[in-house]
Amino acid sequence: MTAPLLSRRDLEFLLYEWLDAETLTERDRYAEHSRETFDAMLGLSEQIATRHFRPHNKKNDAQEPTFDGERAQVIPEVKAALDVFARAGLIGSTMDAEVGGLQLPSVVSGACFAWFQAANVGTAAYPFLTIGNANLLRAHGSPELVDTFVRPMVEGRFFGTMCLSEAQAGSSLSDLTTRAEPQDDGTYRVFGNKMWISGGDHDLAENIVHLVLAKIPGGPPGVKGISLFVVPKVLVDGGARNDVVLAGLNHKMGYRGTTNALLNFGEGRYRPGGAPGAVGYLVGEPHRGLSYMFHMMNEARVGVGLGATALGYTGYLQSLDYARSRPQGRPLAGKDPSAPQVPLVAHPDVRRMLLAQKSYVEGALALNLYCGRLLDEQATAPEPAARERARVLLDVLTPIAKSWPAQWCLEANSLAIQVHGGYGYTREYDVEQLYRDNRLNMIHEGTHGIQALDLLGRKVVMGGGAGLQALVAAITATLDRALGGAHEDFAAGLRSTVERIVAVTARLWGTGDVDLALANATVYLEAVGHAVVAWMWLEQLLAADGRDGDFYEGKRQAARYFFRWELPKTGPQLDLLESIDRTTLDMCDAWF
Repeated sequence: MTAPLLSRRDLEFLLYEWLDAETLTERDRYAEHSRETFDAMLGLSEQIATRHFRPHNKKNDAQEPTFDGERAQVIPEVKAALDVFARAGLIGSTMDAEVGGLQLPSVVSGACFAWFQAANVGTAAYPFLTIGNANLLRAHGSPELVDTFVRPMVEGRFFGTMCLSEAQAGSSLSDLTTRAEPQDDGTYRVFGNKMWISGGDHDLAENIVHLVLAKIPGGPPGVKGISLFVVPKVLVDGGARNDVVLAGLNHKMGYRGTTNALLNFGEGRYRPGGAPGAVGYLVGEPHRGLSYMFHMMNEARVGVGLGATALGYTGYLQSLDYARSRPQGRPLAGKDPSAPQVPLVAHPDVRRMLLAQKSYVEGALALNLYCGRLLDEQATAPEPAARERARVLLDVLTPIAKSWPAQWCLEANSLAIQVHGGYGYTREYDVEQLYRDNRLNMIHEGTHGIQALDLLGRKVVMGGGAGLQALVAAITATLDRALGGAHEDFAAGLRSTVERIVAVTARLWGTGDVDLALANATVYLEAVGHAVVAWMWLEQLLAADGRDGDFYEGKRQAARYFFRWELPKTGPQLDLLESIDRTTLDMCDAWF
């Protein structure tokens, strides 16, 4: 494996030449940092990912976690890598210094974590979940919960999960049946079963902190009756096992190094204090659990998008390396069969596949880091109005930042296999595994269709259309900067697309029929997603203006590809949406 995991040069361009990450150090929260500390963290992340995560990636995939009837066990290299990760302080990279965090900007932390997702997404999933768990508790948990559970997570002694799904409910959380019964001492006893719990059991840490959605008896029906509880695997006062039992492991096509568990709460195998049920601690107020959980879910959605990008990006670099080093065939105009072969990259169709990958993964990475910059604005912008603008824009971008990379960086992985030819789908080459790993990301943290419903059904119409207005205003500001410049043609094409999106959105909701408006929401997500990534490419073009060299020429060519080959795909999609087509809505079950 000679190809790098990611492009350090691209990360530096995005962070410093485009997103002005250095200017964040002028704010109180990041005042202890500098360009030097940012670069040091990027370098440390690359080093740890390369030396400790990447070497066991294929072993992690081939030797899945095992279940001995009581607990899950993973290969020892996973714990060794995670110990190094924790000692480097990376779990608390963005968290407050008072809980042991480094207070890095989110945009820098995201760039750092991408190295680990590219190197070994199965191992990276454990800190990924732990970070989200700890951030939720910092935002909504009591000081006691923070002291008891967040500090050990930041230290790497405890890991965290999120327990939402149940076998009979899936994504329909209103149908969950796990219950939490209040006790005289202020705790709760939790009973129920949770399915598809990533990191749900393992031997990697002293404890596992489960965040569990459950209903308190007598509460409101549906999602309004859901509360959130901390249910640790091991009770911290005394070290007794809580009544959380691993019932089995699911075996997925990718992310094979991450345990994926069916957990039983309160089945009676362990009875803390002699009473039935798993001991749980209420987070925040009763019946507000789903709103709290969305703190972790939205963070995870952006993070899943970053992981999809990282997998697509490293696959692109591996296929580029292969295309440059693999001799095959001769130029199309060549007539001499005795002439030496040329490398694959000399063939136009191979360059097409590489250029498509480059446009997808570099566009997606720009979107991921832009969302990180919005998080920093939301948290630290000097003016309240700027913080609110960042919040609304991040809300509307979240389903796109999750789903667009999951779809199109998966396509990049498919093209990476194609560049490798027959070798691409053999297990000897990483691109086969990268595709399998990335295929999960269209389902992780809400399927493609759920994100589409979120975007069209909630985000663009929230606040009387404030979400769509915020997105259009941000894109328009970029378009206005491009007026009269070298990229005016591209800007004109994007402006036309954005205007159509506004009109189509009004047309869909003007039907007065919610089912009809949302029937083709996935097409809407894909069209808006392409427009957003075109915006990211226009931003990169403007940042590269006046700069010479192969790196910048590569940026310009990838942008040209996206505007000429990809953005026009939105035309037929918007035509379909504008027609208020009923084909899928009117399909009957009996006709399949």
